[in-house]
Amino acid sequence: MAPRVRSDGRLDTGLVLVCVLLAVFALILPRRTREGFAATLRTTILSPLVALEGRAASVRAAIIARTDVLVTRGQLATQALQVKAVADENVTLRKLLGLSARLQDGFVPAELLPPRGAGDDFTIALATGSDAGVQPFLPVVTADGLVGMVQSVDRATSFAITWAHPDFRVSAMSVDEGAFGIVQPHLGAGAERWLLEMRGVPFRATLQPGTLIVSSGLGATYPRGIPVGTVLGELSTPEKWARTYLVKPSVLPNAIGPVLVLLSARTQRGVNGVWTTVSASDSAARAVAAAGDSLARAAALDELAARRAALDAAADTLADSTLAFVAGGRSTAADSARADSARVRDRADSVARARRRPDSAKPRVTGVPPAPR
Repeated sequence: MAPRVRSDGRLDTGLVLVCVLLAVFALILPRRTREGFAATLRTTILSPLVALEGRAASVRAAIIARTDVLVTRGQLATQALQVKAVADENVTLRKLLGLSARLQDGFVPAELLPPRGAGDDFTIALATGSDAGVQPFLPVVTADGLVGMVQSVDRATSFAITWAHPDFRVSAMSVDEGAFGIVQPHLGAGAERWLLEMRGVPFRATLQPGTLIVSSGLGATYPRGIPVGTVLGELSTPEKWARTYLVKPSVLPNAIGPVLVLLSARTQRGVNGVWTTVSASDSAARAVAAAGDSLARAAALDELAARRAALDAAADTLADSTLAFVAGGRSTAADSARADSARVRDRADSVARARRRPDSAKPRVTGVPPAPR
């Protein structure tokens, strides 16, 4: 049933007239009377509305102030990020310039293009192609080390797989050439997905954490000496004839920026001495650690020698005191024996002298004449 609509507006009209009359009356009243009447209305009937209006004004001011603070913080954060991004880019470009200066020739610089599809973190698009001499199966590097390999090439663009691609493989070795193996993606879960594995390491070869892994040059794709990563630790595998090590990549995914594509002529000549700074730093770190170990070992040996010398000195002192004590006891006994012998000899001499003089023992008679002859 449709709602009933009032046909007349007598009540509304009456309310409007009353309001108009009150407004005219308020305008006619004197100013003091009008202000007093308004104050009375604000403190009585309209007090809840006045309080609500004050709260609304306070909330509005707080919201405006909070918005200003957030806008200011956002601007500062954006400026800081831009400054950091520019600084990081400058550092990357300086490193890349240093690498290109060491290479001198046989490479093509390339910028990164947006990825082909969403979520494709295993391939990168490069702004260079066959017109610049880029071909499939050429290595892609940065100043930090190996990025991947060119997979397909167009005239002006090319696509390369990174070390995170499931098909990535590189023959690698330790920087001291003590262990060889094949480096491939770890394919773990979570953060371990962005790590590498070095498989097929001979069981007799042991790699310590922090050991630098470089390309070995076996094969026709990657020349010898490109840094691949550093050893994190050994993985437990069912293989008992070989070891598997977990490796941290030298080039992290979020650090891939401008890259260099090594041409085939350069890969054939090799890159010996190009990444010497990385190898030298690793060798220097190992030398410092070895020197520290040597110094610690020498200090320990010196301390042990000092302790042994102290013990030997104490043993010698004790032996000397013991010998002196024994010698002193023997000399006292010998003196006593000599004294006793002397006393015995004195007594024997006295007895012998008494025996040699018997007259001295007889008593003498005085006043008796001698006997006639």
